[in-house]
Amino acid sequence: MKVLVGYGKDETFEMDIDDKQLIGVYKPNPVSKIDYNKAIDEALLQPLGKESFEHFIDTDERIVFIVNDGTRPTPTRKVLARIYSKIKEKNIYFIVATGCHRAPTQEEWHFILGKEIYEDLHAKNRLWSHDSRNDEMVYLGISSNGTQMYLNKIVADAKKVCAIGSIEPHYFAGYTGGRKAFLPGVAAYDTIQQNHLLALDPNAQALILKGNPVHEDMMDAMSVLGHIDVFAIMTVLDSDHDICAVRAGDLSDSFYAGIDKADEVFCVNIPQKADIVISVAPYPMDIDLYQSQKALDNGKLALNENGILIMVAKCRTGIGEEGFFKLMSSATSAQAVLDKIKCGYKLGYHKAAKMAEINLWAQSWAVSELSDEQMRAVHLKPYHDLNKALDDAISEKGKDATIIVLPFGSMTVPKIIG
Repeated sequence: MKVLVGYGKDETFEMDIDDKQLIGVYKPNPVSKIDYNKAIDEALLQPLGKESFEHFIDTDERIVFIVNDGTRPTPTRKVLARIYSKIKEKNIYFIVATGCHRAPTQEEWHFILGKEIYEDLHAKNRLWSHDSRNDEMVYLGISSNGTQMYLNKIVADAKKVCAIGSIEPHYFAGYTGGRKAFLPGVAAYDTIQQNHLLALDPNAQALILKGNPVHEDMMDAMSVLGHIDVFAIMTVLDSDHDICAVRAGDLSDSFYAGIDKADEVFCVNIPQKADIVISVAPYPMDIDLYQSQKALDNGKLALNENGILIMVAKCRTGIGEEGFFKLMSSATSAQAVLDKIKCGYKLGYHKAAKMAEINLWAQSWAVSELSDEQMRAVHLKPYHDLNKALDDAISEKGKDATIIVLPFGSMTVPKIIG
């Protein structure tokens, strides 16, 4: 069977896989197409736990809009296309919730906001990219887990905030969306580090909210926002990156209301695990290794013990978070990585831990534009051609080795049927 997977924005790899070996190609589940413009309008007219969006923006106060960065598929520009005419003459300001990521490039600004809206906001000096290390922060309180909530002053001083996001499974927070606009989105570096330390807990997994310390800490931390009127616009995307659901209103209500739809799209049933799993980090989630790692973490759920997990990720801008790379490259084995984390946690180490844990029971390979030296440094067997990697994997595991392909591995969560 011929199987095509994406590589970066425009390239593809085509594989010819023996039907006897191929268990399946598992993409996010197909869902009915909707008129998403109508869905946006209806969600804003009858939001959950809030008065209408029109009522929310009927103010002379500054309204701060929090939007996701270019590493997320969030359809911010589609939402803005419906609302910008209503807000453009208001006292508005936009901040990109980078967390600890870098600032967007101009191409990414266009992807996030749309070219015309970006140029309008840029000309009016109404744009800011959150910098968790250098921006002025305001202390708002502490969570019950001890996370000290320092938020960007632009957000902390606002009377009104509109958070635009998307909901899909997240490998340690349970799901993206909702509270993540604030933490890690516009939080201080140390605040993010305190929260992400909890990702080392075994209950910090995709699809898990109850008992997940990362999620529970985020939700608890939202109590410091009591002085801010928050209106959330949350979307769920299908495999074509089209909007298939919109939930708006209260930050928590809109988040929880979108989870069932996210599960319907992104949780895929598989009949059995495979000896070889190919998991793709699709554009734009392939921006760097730090972000592409999500494809490994989801792919492992479909992999047999002692199997081979092949991540396909262009990693267009390189490795990503420096601390993550320094730790991985300074350790000679997966166990050594985990041992070093026990001696002291730094932001990014949770990614290293997740990668190292896989290598304790399986092999991790990568097809990427990273150099061979970079991939080896983070304990990935390096390849630049997917067919070569697959041929080598079959040679190692045998001609009867079973194979699963996840073309959208960063956002597809495999579950064994029964």
